[in-house]
Amino acid sequence: EARGHRLSVELPEGLPSMAADRERLEGILAKVLDNAAKYTPPGGEIRVRAGRQGPTVICEVEDTGIGIAPSDQAQLFTPFWRSEDPRVREVPGFGLSLTVARGLLRAMDGEIEVESAPDQGTRVRIRLPAAEPPR
Repeated sequence: EARGHRLSVELPEGLPSMAADRERLEGILAKVLDNAAKYTPPGGEIRVRAGRQGPTVICEVEDTGIGIAPSDQAQLFTPFWRSEDPRVREVPGFGLSLTVARGLLRAMDGEIEVESAPDQGTRVRIRLPAAEPPR
């Protein structure tokens, strides 16, 4: 709200639960949303959506932020790495959030991937197994 971001959330009816540690997943999503808010200029848009793809639940956070240079994308999951882009450096951080998120997701048989283009925004996609339906 303080930055005037527009937030939209699309969660379809009947979306299954994820086979994941709830607290860890909430922390991962909070960090991804925090990054989207920090690197999206005032008035930008952040979209959250989820859906099922076979045995997997996918959650995406997409923003209209500053984006990530192709040369930086290979380093995103390197501990303590931060881009030299001045727009990134003006925001405090340690360069650990995506590294920790990937490690936690892999421990839950999940994955995280990032698609981005400079000055066009970023999409973070989290994949986790759907929980087995109750018997």
